[in-house]
Amino acid sequence: MDELKIKPLFNPNGDIEVEKRRMVGGNTTNLNDFNNMKYGWVSDWYRQAMNNFWIPEEINLSQDLKDYHHLLPSERTAYDKILSFLVFLDSLQTANLPSVSDYVTANEVGLCLHIQTFQECLHSQAYSYMLDTICSPEERNDILFQWRTDEHLLKRNTFIGNCYNDFRENRDLKHLMKVMIANYILEGIYFYSGFMFFYNLSRNGKMPGSAQEIRYINRDENTHLWLFRNIILELKKEEPQLFGEEDIKEYREMMEEGVRQEAAWGEYVIGEDIPGLTGKMVRDYIFYLGNLRWSSLGFGTLIPGYEDEPEDMAWVSKYSNANMVKTDFFEARSTAYAKSTALVDDL
Repeated sequence: MDELKIKPLFNPNGDIEVEKRRMVGGNTTNLNDFNNMKYGWVSDWYRQAMNNFWIPEEINLSQDLKDYHHLLPSERTAYDKILSFLVFLDSLQTANLPSVSDYVTANEVGLCLHIQTFQECLHSQAYSYMLDTICSPEERNDILFQWRTDEHLLKRNTFIGNCYNDFRENRDLKHLMKVMIANYILEGIYFYSGFMFFYNLSRNGKMPGSAQEIRYINRDENTHLWLFRNIILELKKEEPQLFGEEDIKEYREMMEEGVRQEAAWGEYVIGEDIPGLTGKMVRDYIFYLGNLRWSSLGFGTLIPGYEDEPEDMAWVSKYSNANMVKTDFFEARSTAYAKSTALVDDL
Protein backbone atom coordinates (compact mmCIF):
# COMPACT_ATOMS: atom_id res chain seq x y z
CA MET A 1 0.00 0.00 0.00
CA ASP A 2 1.18 3.54 -0.75
CA GLU A 3 1.55 5.17 2.64
CA LEU A 4 0.40 8.77 2.81
CA LYS A 5 2.03 11.56 4.73
CA ILE A 6 0.06 14.57 5.88
CA LYS A 7 0.97 17.58 3.77
CA PRO A 8 3.11 20.21 5.53
CA LEU A 9 1.48 23.54 6.23
CA PHE A 10 4.59 25.63 5.62
CA ASN A 11 6.56 24.37 2.64
CA PRO A 12 8.71 27.02 0.91
CA ASN A 13 10.35 24.26 -1.17
CA GLY A 14 7.05 23.14 -2.67
CA ASP A 15 6.51 22.96 -6.41
CA ILE A 16 5.13 26.11 -8.02
CA GLU A 17 4.76 24.64 -11.53
CA VAL A 18 1.12 23.85 -12.30
CA GLU A 19 2.07 20.79 -14.36
CA LYS A 20 3.64 19.19 -11.27
CA ARG A 21 0.49 19.54 -9.20
CA ARG A 22 -1.23 16.28 -8.16
CA MET A 23 -4.47 15.41 -6.44
CA VAL A 24 -2.56 13.47 -3.76
CA GLY A 25 1.14 12.90 -3.16
CA GLY A 26 2.23 16.24 -4.59
CA ASN A 27 4.64 18.77 -3.16
CA THR A 28 2.33 21.70 -2.45
CA THR A 29 3.28 25.15 -1.19
CA ASN A 30 -0.33 25.62 0.09
CA LEU A 31 -0.50 28.95 -1.73
CA ASN A 32 -4.08 29.85 -2.66
CA ASP A 33 -3.57 30.88 -6.27
CA PHE A 34 -6.88 31.50 -8.06
CA ASN A 35 -5.19 32.36 -11.36
CA ASN A 36 -3.22 29.18 -11.93
CA MET A 37 -5.25 25.99 -11.56
CA LYS A 38 -4.45 22.56 -12.92
CA TYR A 39 -8.02 21.33 -12.67
CA GLY A 40 -10.13 23.63 -14.83
CA TRP A 41 -13.46 22.44 -13.40
CA VAL A 42 -12.56 23.86 -9.98
CA SER A 43 -13.22 27.44 -11.04
CA ASP A 44 -16.84 26.73 -12.01
CA TRP A 45 -17.36 24.57 -8.92
CA TYR A 46 -15.97 27.23 -6.59
CA ARG A 47 -18.12 30.00 -8.03
CA GLN A 48 -21.25 27.86 -7.92
CA ALA A 49 -20.62 26.80 -4.32
CA MET A 50 -20.02 30.39 -3.23
CA ASN A 51 -23.16 31.57 -5.05
CA ASN A 52 -25.17 28.93 -3.20
CA PHE A 53 -24.80 30.74 0.12
CA TRP A 54 -27.98 30.74 2.19
CA ILE A 55 -29.11 31.13 5.82
CA PRO A 56 -31.43 28.52 7.37
CA GLU A 57 -33.30 31.00 9.58
CA GLU A 58 -34.42 33.00 6.56
CA ILE A 59 -36.96 30.28 5.80
CA ASN A 60 -40.20 30.63 7.71
CA LEU A 61 -41.31 27.48 9.59
CA SER A 62 -44.47 28.81 11.24
CA GLN A 63 -46.71 26.62 9.07
CA ASP A 64 -44.51 23.60 9.84
CA LEU A 65 -45.03 24.16 13.57
CA LYS A 66 -48.77 23.86 12.97
CA ASP A 67 -48.50 20.97 10.51
CA TYR A 68 -46.12 18.85 12.57
CA HIS A 69 -48.65 18.13 15.28
CA HIS A 70 -51.26 17.15 12.69
CA LEU A 71 -49.09 14.76 10.69
CA LEU A 72 -50.19 11.16 10.45
CA PRO A 73 -48.39 8.98 13.03
CA SER A 74 -46.49 7.30 10.18
CA GLU A 75 -45.45 10.68 8.76
CA ARG A 76 -44.33 12.03 12.11
CA THR A 77 -42.31 8.90 12.88
CA ALA A 78 -40.64 9.08 9.46
CA TYR A 79 -39.99 12.83 9.87
CA ASP A 80 -38.24 12.24 13.20
CA LYS A 81 -36.14 9.27 12.08
CA ILE A 82 -35.10 10.80 8.78
CA LEU A 83 -34.12 14.05 10.48
CA SER A 84 -32.05 12.09 13.02
CA PHE A 85 -30.31 10.29 10.16
CA LEU A 86 -29.57 13.49 8.23
CA VAL A 87 -28.31 15.32 11.32
CA PHE A 88 -25.83 12.56 12.02
CA LEU A 89 -24.60 12.23 8.45
CA ASP A 90 -23.83 15.90 8.01
CA SER A 91 -22.18 16.00 11.44
CA LEU A 92 -20.02 13.05 10.38
CA GLN A 93 -19.14 14.80 7.13
CA THR A 94 -18.11 17.94 9.00
CA ALA A 95 -15.63 15.88 11.02
CA ASN A 96 -14.44 13.72 8.12
CA LEU A 97 -13.70 16.24 5.39
CA PRO A 98 -10.71 17.92 7.11
CA SER A 99 -9.01 14.53 7.46
CA VAL A 100 -9.43 14.03 3.71
CA SER A 101 -8.18 17.50 2.78
CA ASP A 102 -5.03 16.90 4.85
CA TYR A 103 -3.84 14.62 2.04
CA VAL A 104 -5.18 16.48 -1.00
CA THR A 105 -2.17 18.32 -2.40
CA ALA A 106 -3.98 20.15 -5.19
CA ASN A 107 -4.62 23.35 -3.31
CA GLU A 108 -7.56 24.47 -5.46
CA VAL A 109 -9.35 21.20 -4.64
CA GLY A 110 -8.52 21.67 -0.96
CA LEU A 111 -10.35 25.00 -1.11
CA CYS A 112 -13.42 23.19 -2.43
CA LEU A 113 -13.31 20.70 0.44
CA HIS A 114 -13.13 23.56 2.95
CA ILE A 115 -16.21 25.18 1.40
CA GLN A 116 -18.02 21.86 1.58
CA THR A 117 -17.09 21.54 5.26
CA PHE A 118 -18.65 24.93 5.94
CA GLN A 119 -21.78 23.90 4.06
CA GLU A 120 -22.09 20.71 6.11
CA CYS A 121 -22.00 22.87 9.23
CA LEU A 122 -24.75 24.99 7.71
CA HIS A 123 -26.85 21.88 7.07
CA SER A 124 -26.51 20.83 10.69
CA GLN A 125 -27.63 24.33 11.66
CA ALA A 126 -30.67 23.97 9.39
CA TYR A 127 -31.69 20.67 10.98
CA SER A 128 -31.28 22.15 14.44
CA TYR A 129 -33.40 25.13 13.42
CA MET A 130 -36.11 22.76 12.20
CA LEU A 131 -36.05 20.78 15.43
CA ASP A 132 -35.93 23.84 17.68
CA THR A 133 -38.91 25.31 15.87
CA ILE A 134 -41.29 22.36 15.89
CA CYS A 135 -40.25 20.28 18.92
CA SER A 136 -39.98 20.63 22.65
CA PRO A 137 -36.43 20.32 24.05
CA GLU A 138 -37.21 16.77 25.21
CA GLU A 139 -38.52 15.73 21.79
CA ARG A 140 -35.54 17.38 20.10
CA ASN A 141 -33.00 15.43 22.15
CA ASP A 142 -34.86 12.17 21.54
CA ILE A 143 -34.77 12.75 17.78
CA LEU A 144 -31.11 13.79 17.79
CA PHE A 145 -30.00 10.50 19.31
CA GLN A 146 -32.29 8.06 17.52
CA TRP A 147 -29.32 7.20 15.29
CA ARG A 148 -27.87 5.37 18.32
CA THR A 149 -31.06 3.71 19.57
CA ASP A 150 -32.71 2.62 16.31
CA GLU A 151 -30.92 -0.49 15.04
CA HIS A 152 -31.72 0.31 11.40
CA LEU A 153 -30.25 3.78 11.75
CA LEU A 154 -27.17 2.52 13.56
CA LYS A 155 -26.54 -0.14 10.92
CA ARG A 156 -26.71 2.45 8.15
CA ASN A 157 -24.35 4.85 9.86
CA THR A 158 -21.94 2.05 10.75
CA PHE A 159 -21.25 1.26 7.08
CA ILE A 160 -20.02 4.76 6.22
CA GLY A 161 -18.61 5.45 9.69
CA ASN A 162 -16.39 2.37 9.66
CA CYS A 163 -15.03 3.32 6.25
CA TYR A 164 -14.08 6.74 7.57
CA ASN A 165 -12.55 5.24 10.71
CA ASP A 166 -10.57 2.72 8.64
CA PHE A 167 -8.82 5.57 6.90
CA ARG A 168 -7.87 7.12 10.23
CA GLU A 169 -6.24 3.81 11.16
CA ASN A 170 -4.73 3.11 7.70
CA ARG A 171 -3.38 6.27 6.11
CA ASP A 172 -2.63 4.84 2.68
CA LEU A 173 -3.73 5.61 -0.84
CA LYS A 174 -6.17 2.70 -1.16
CA HIS A 175 -8.06 3.58 2.02
CA LEU A 176 -8.18 7.23 0.93
CA MET A 177 -9.70 6.09 -2.34
CA LYS A 178 -12.32 4.09 -0.45
CA VAL A 179 -13.16 7.21 1.57
CA MET A 180 -13.66 9.08 -1.71
CA ILE A 181 -16.06 6.37 -2.89
CA ALA A 182 -17.85 6.42 0.49
CA ASN A 183 -18.28 10.20 0.20
CA TYR A 184 -19.66 9.76 -3.30
CA ILE A 185 -22.18 7.19 -2.00
CA LEU A 186 -23.14 9.45 0.90
CA GLU A 187 -23.70 12.53 -1.23
CA GLY A 188 -25.27 10.77 -4.20
CA ILE A 189 -27.40 7.96 -2.73
CA TYR A 190 -27.65 8.02 1.06
CA PHE A 191 -29.61 11.25 1.39
CA TYR A 192 -32.30 10.60 -1.16
CA SER A 193 -34.92 8.59 0.73
CA GLY A 194 -34.97 11.43 3.22
CA PHE A 195 -35.08 14.14 0.59
CA MET A 196 -37.95 12.51 -1.29
CA PHE A 197 -39.93 12.13 1.95
CA PHE A 198 -39.79 15.88 2.64
CA TYR A 199 -40.65 16.68 -0.97
CA ASN A 200 -43.59 14.29 -0.79
CA LEU A 201 -44.91 16.06 2.31
CA SER A 202 -44.69 19.37 0.49
CA ARG A 203 -46.55 18.18 -2.59
CA ASN A 204 -49.26 16.97 -0.22
CA GLY A 205 -49.51 20.46 1.29
CA LYS A 206 -47.59 19.72 4.49
CA MET A 207 -44.39 21.09 6.08
CA PRO A 208 -43.53 23.56 3.27
CA GLY A 209 -40.72 25.22 5.20
CA SER A 210 -39.00 21.92 5.93
CA ALA A 211 -39.11 21.04 2.23
CA GLN A 212 -37.62 24.43 1.37
CA GLU A 213 -34.75 23.87 3.82
CA ILE A 214 -34.14 20.47 2.23
CA ARG A 215 -34.14 21.94 -1.26
CA TYR A 216 -31.34 24.32 -0.33
CA ILE A 217 -29.45 21.44 1.28
CA ASN A 218 -30.07 19.27 -1.78
CA ARG A 219 -28.63 22.00 -3.98
CA ASP A 220 -25.45 22.01 -1.90
CA GLU A 221 -25.26 18.21 -1.98
CA ASN A 222 -25.41 18.31 -5.78
CA THR A 223 -22.23 20.37 -5.78
CA HIS A 224 -20.60 18.00 -3.27
CA LEU A 225 -21.47 15.07 -5.51
CA TRP A 226 -20.01 16.93 -8.46
CA LEU A 227 -16.83 17.56 -6.46
CA PHE A 228 -16.20 13.96 -5.43
CA ARG A 229 -17.05 12.61 -8.83
CA ASN A 230 -14.41 14.89 -10.36
CA ILE A 231 -11.84 13.97 -7.70
CA ILE A 232 -12.39 10.28 -8.42
CA LEU A 233 -12.13 10.82 -12.17
CA GLU A 234 -8.85 12.74 -11.72
CA LEU A 235 -7.50 9.94 -9.53
CA LYS A 236 -8.37 7.44 -12.28
CA LYS A 237 -5.93 9.33 -14.50
CA GLU A 238 -3.23 10.06 -11.93
CA GLU A 239 -3.30 6.85 -9.88
CA PRO A 240 -4.27 4.06 -12.32
CA GLN A 241 -3.00 1.40 -9.89
CA LEU A 242 -6.08 2.13 -7.77
CA PHE A 243 -8.39 1.06 -10.58
CA GLY A 244 -7.39 -2.50 -11.35
CA GLU A 245 -10.02 -5.15 -11.87
CA GLU A 246 -10.10 -6.19 -8.20
CA ASP A 247 -10.16 -2.58 -7.04
CA ILE A 248 -13.14 -1.71 -9.21
CA LYS A 249 -14.89 -4.85 -7.96
CA GLU A 250 -14.40 -3.62 -4.38
CA TYR A 251 -15.73 -0.16 -5.19
CA ARG A 252 -18.70 -1.74 -6.94
CA GLU A 253 -19.46 -3.83 -3.86
CA MET A 254 -19.36 -0.64 -1.77
CA MET A 255 -21.78 1.05 -4.15
CA GLU A 256 -24.09 -1.97 -4.18
CA GLU A 257 -24.07 -2.08 -0.39
CA GLY A 258 -24.86 1.63 -0.23
CA VAL A 259 -27.78 1.16 -2.62
CA ARG A 260 -29.07 -1.87 -0.69
CA GLN A 261 -28.91 -0.03 2.60
CA GLU A 262 -30.60 3.11 1.25
CA ALA A 263 -33.39 1.07 -0.36
CA ALA A 264 -33.91 -1.00 2.80
CA TRP A 265 -33.91 2.15 4.93
CA GLY A 266 -36.46 3.81 2.69
CA GLU A 267 -38.74 0.79 2.83
CA TYR A 268 -38.38 0.69 6.63
CA VAL A 269 -38.90 4.35 7.41
CA ILE A 270 -41.44 5.12 4.68
CA GLY A 271 -43.01 1.72 4.12
CA GLU A 272 -46.59 1.59 2.87
CA ASP A 273 -48.18 4.06 5.27
CA ILE A 274 -47.05 7.40 3.78
CA PRO A 275 -49.61 8.90 1.36
CA GLY A 276 -47.96 9.40 -2.03
CA LEU A 277 -45.08 6.96 -1.52
CA THR A 278 -44.64 3.19 -1.45
CA GLY A 279 -41.69 0.96 -0.68
CA LYS A 280 -41.45 -0.03 -4.34
CA MET A 281 -41.36 3.58 -5.49
CA VAL A 282 -38.50 4.28 -3.08
CA ARG A 283 -36.58 1.15 -4.04
CA ASP A 284 -36.94 1.68 -7.79
CA TYR A 285 -35.73 5.27 -7.49
CA ILE A 286 -32.71 4.33 -5.36
CA PHE A 287 -31.76 1.58 -7.83
CA TYR A 288 -32.00 4.15 -10.61
CA LEU A 289 -29.75 6.54 -8.65
CA GLY A 290 -27.23 3.74 -8.11
CA ASN A 291 -26.99 3.23 -11.86
CA LEU A 292 -26.71 6.96 -12.45
CA ARG A 293 -23.87 7.37 -9.95
CA TRP A 294 -21.92 4.28 -11.04
CA SER A 295 -22.18 5.05 -14.76
CA SER A 296 -21.09 8.65 -14.10
CA LEU A 297 -17.74 7.24 -12.98
CA GLY A 298 -17.42 5.41 -16.30
CA PHE A 299 -18.17 1.94 -14.94
CA GLY A 300 -21.41 1.13 -16.75
CA THR A 301 -24.58 -0.30 -15.22
CA LEU A 302 -24.78 -1.23 -11.55
CA ILE A 303 -28.25 -2.81 -11.43
CA PRO A 304 -29.68 -3.93 -14.80
CA GLY A 305 -33.26 -2.93 -15.47
CA TYR A 306 -33.17 0.39 -13.61
CA GLU A 307 -31.36 2.61 -16.07
CA ASP A 308 -34.26 5.04 -16.58
CA GLU A 309 -35.88 7.36 -14.05
CA PRO A 310 -39.15 5.79 -12.83
CA GLU A 311 -42.08 7.72 -14.28
CA ASP A 312 -43.92 7.81 -10.96
CA MET A 313 -40.90 9.50 -9.33
CA ALA A 314 -40.25 12.24 -11.88
CA TRP A 315 -41.55 14.80 -9.38
CA VAL A 316 -38.49 14.26 -7.15
CA SER A 317 -36.11 15.85 -9.65
CA LYS A 318 -38.50 18.79 -10.06
CA TYR A 319 -38.17 19.51 -6.35
CA SER A 320 -34.42 18.90 -6.20
CA ASN A 321 -33.65 20.95 -9.32
CA ALA A 322 -31.60 23.91 -8.12
CA ASN A 323 -33.23 26.23 -10.66
CA MET A 324 -36.56 25.87 -8.87
CA VAL A 325 -35.28 27.38 -5.62
CA LYS A 326 -36.50 30.88 -6.32
CA THR A 327 -37.88 32.87 -3.41
CA ASP A 328 -38.63 32.87 0.25
CA PHE A 329 -42.38 32.20 0.24
CA PHE A 330 -42.82 34.23 3.43
CA GLU A 331 -40.92 37.38 2.54
CA ALA A 332 -41.21 36.99 -1.26
CA ARG A 333 -37.62 37.84 -1.99
CA SER A 334 -34.71 36.00 -3.50
CA THR A 335 -32.85 33.64 -1.20
CA ALA A 336 -31.08 31.52 -3.81
CA TYR A 337 -28.16 33.96 -4.14
CA ALA A 338 -27.16 32.34 -7.45
CA LYS A 339 -25.85 35.34 -9.38
CA SER A 340 -24.38 33.67 -12.44
CA THR A 341 -25.18 30.21 -13.70
CA ALA A 342 -27.54 27.76 -12.07
CA LEU A 343 -26.21 24.34 -11.25
CA VAL A 344 -26.78 21.80 -13.99
CA ASP A 345 -26.70 18.37 -12.38
CA ASP A 346 -25.71 15.99 -15.17
CA LEU A 347 -25.14 13.05 -12.82
